[in-house]
Amino acid sequence: MATACNTGNGIRYDLRLVASWIPQGARVLGLGCGDGALLDYLKTRKNAVCTGIDIDEHCVAHCIARGLSVLQGDINEEVGDYPDDAFDCVILAQTLQQIYDPAPLIREMLRIGRQSVVSFPNFSHWRVRLMLALTGHAPVTPQLPYQWHDTPNIRVITLSDFRRYARQVGFDILKAVGINTDRQDHSGRIVRFWPDLFATYGLFLIAKEES
Repeated sequence: MATACNTGNGIRYDLRLVASWIPQGARVLGLGCGDGALLDYLKTRKNAVCTGIDIDEHCVAHCIARGLSVLQGDINEEVGDYPDDAFDCVILAQTLQQIYDPAPLIREMLRIGRQSVVSFPNFSHWRVRLMLALTGHAPVTPQLPYQWHDTPNIRVITLSDFRRYARQVGFDILKAVGINTDRQDHSGRIVRFWPDLFATYGLFLIAKEES
């Protein structure tokens, strides 16, 4: 699974926020890293030691052209090759909704990383709810731009769903932020009031559950 491969300049608002959670010099693994924009940002701004995995050959080639160490492959399979605590942070940005079986992947992320970041489009955003209620059709929004028959998204996830999922699977949420972004996701703001309704994306910093 892969994030969208965008070979343009700049970094999305959500990725800038994720980057703010990563400490200087961290060992980072990006799963579904797309064009490598976040990894390149962390490498240049945070002196992070970055590695990535993506299934898209074009995106991997673009990452390599940036000077990044990125492997082409299925993230669900490749994560098993890393030892425990190999990374300070494992990042799964806007890819969870494309994962067939999330629980094993999240467990592997928390095995190989001391902490992990997970982000995804919020399917309970007011625009999604309104479109479904008024038209009766699967919603299409700037953050969910696909028709039902060609979408890579196989999971419908809300911020509340992920909080409940954390309790079921057994991991701790260290930080949770809902954000609202513009149509191109270049700018945005943190949603502090009713993020389940007004956030276009949810971002979560997670770790193994304390025994």
